[in-house]
Amino acid sequence: MKLAYAIPAAGIAALTSAYASAETITIATVNNNDMVIMQELSDRFEEEHPDIELDWVVLEENVLRQRVTNDIATEGGQFDVMTIGTYEAPMWGERGWLEPLDDLPEDYQVDDLIKPVRDGLSHDGVLQALPFYAESSMMYYRTDLFEEHGIEMPDQPTWSEVRDWAEQLHDPDNDLAGICLRGKPGWGENMAFVSTLVNTFGGRWFDEDWNPELNSEEWQTAIEFYVELLGEYGPPGASSNGFNENQALFSSGKCAMWVDATSAAGRIYNPDESSVADDLGFAPAPVAETPKGSHWLWSWALAIPATSESKEAAKTFITWATSQEYVELVGEEEGWTSVPPGTRESTYANEKYQEAAPFADFVLNAIREADPTDSTLEPNPYLGVQFVGIPEFQSIGTQVGQQIAAALTGDRSVEDALNAVQRSVERDMERAGYLD
Repeated sequence: MKLAYAIPAAGIAALTSAYASAETITIATVNNNDMVIMQELSDRFEEEHPDIELDWVVLEENVLRQRVTNDIATEGGQFDVMTIGTYEAPMWGERGWLEPLDDLPEDYQVDDLIKPVRDGLSHDGVLQALPFYAESSMMYYRTDLFEEHGIEMPDQPTWSEVRDWAEQLHDPDNDLAGICLRGKPGWGENMAFVSTLVNTFGGRWFDEDWNPELNSEEWQTAIEFYVELLGEYGPPGASSNGFNENQALFSSGKCAMWVDATSAAGRIYNPDESSVADDLGFAPAPVAETPKGSHWLWSWALAIPATSESKEAAKTFITWATSQEYVELVGEEEGWTSVPPGTRESTYANEKYQEAAPFADFVLNAIREADPTDSTLEPNPYLGVQFVGIPEFQSIGTQVGQQIAAALTGDRSVEDALNAVQRSVERDMERAGYLD
């Protein structure tokens, strides 16, 4: 027998009114695992805030960067929350494109945010975005393969050693690459890694007078090393692989070594997501001529564009998604290795996290030691480790990334690729007024 329950007309009117008055905020974010978890758990937010509805636009990294940059520069107003990074936040804040976050609630505990991360997202000491997760870079390796080949990992590996190990471990007949590295072109894809490689080989993007140095001996040596290393010991189609693709390869046992973001550690260490969790080793990012700039500093963060018409609702969401309480929620629901890393001191003081993530202190130290103010052997005029903190870099970095990808595929020589971008970047810097 079916039972019918009548809802009073007043109740229906109240529900209809509440639904109609709900404020929708549109969130642009990247398709990384941490953001996918945020989206999955966001129903908790909507339950606690029935007056706010969330509309998600989840994009591949390069597409996200292009979409949000175009939108904010043209005052398009498509988004109420943008996922941006350490590169964009201070520059966009300086231009007044972002809502300053200088009046956060006391229980948000701003001082709990790790200082280099907080500083990197600020302009004139005021936060312009709230860090969802932060990272440096590190080296992951298969301990079972190292043991099998009698290789011992030193406290600080060098790129020369990495090349020798890749040669020993490379086994294409068994679908095993000696090493995986980013090859997909983009200023935040292959150039994030390549910039740190150039740094540690002693190179820099610009001299102190903003003259490009892309065809310098240091760049030539670093890129030839990179092309040879991936060409001989990398996976097939390396020029198409970014962070997500390489993470999938390593997690499925198809890479002996991988140098990339520390934020991947939790997922690779999680046996539910990784077939190599029991054989995971980690080490600092390798060095060559200098340790300066050998590992990067980055944060994916949530910002509110000044064009948003729902700033208060947006602020309510981003403070929730970057709070201590959210970290606790992810730990309890998804497991402690899945919590957003690199943002809060309290995460690294949490015994549950320390127990679940033996790499925790290692990652925290890497983030603290990355120095955007002193990232190259010779002095440079810019802020940034794996990027140059000027508006023009997004275009310049992508140009260079495309040419280096062409060298990786063999479509042109390293020398030709670097000479081409040297000329084009010189023209760009002249047009932008950096050079006479």
